[in-house]
Amino acid sequence: MEITYYPDPFLRKLADPIDKITPAVLKTLDEMIEFMYVANGSGGVGLAAPQIGLSKRLLVMDPSSREDEKIKKPLFFINPVITHVSKEEVEYEEGCLSLPDIFAPVTRPEACIVKYLDRKGQEKTIEADGFLARVIQHELDHLDGKLFIDYLSPLRKQMVGKKLKLLEKIYKEKN
Repeated sequence: MEITYYPDPFLRKLADPIDKITPAVLKTLDEMIEFMYVANGSGGVGLAAPQIGLSKRLLVMDPSSREDEKIKKPLFFINPVITHVSKEEVEYEEGCLSLPDIFAPVTRPEACIVKYLDRKGQEKTIEADGFLARVIQHELDHLDGKLFIDYLSPLRKQMVGKKLKLLEKIYKEKN
């Protein structure tokens, strides 16, 4: 597995839903969570399938890993959909494995409700707030072709502009 880096157009695609939970889907989820734990040295607490070049509506995350890497509480989401967000919003600095070394404050709803399928194909609902809600929203954005930089004001986008241009240059050189 490799991270797909900005500005790869793949990151802007709408991911395809999972029609059937197969052993291959479960294996992909297991590989994604292990890859995310390895990438956690870069600060990653979540990973969406498009970030590794898969156009699938799959997310893995473990917000607890940022606090204590010895305790693992992995979460797996298949075909997640946000059904409700709170009116209250909070600003918090975000980063992304697909945008290395870029961090900026992003305003998002404080809480959300998400419906998804678990690894057994059972429909589940999670009510999340605080950091967990932020991670869910950030990772789900990847499934819809959005990046955290899309939420930045023109001024804040200008502040990270040099780093974005550097990533664009590196991408052009590799492709």
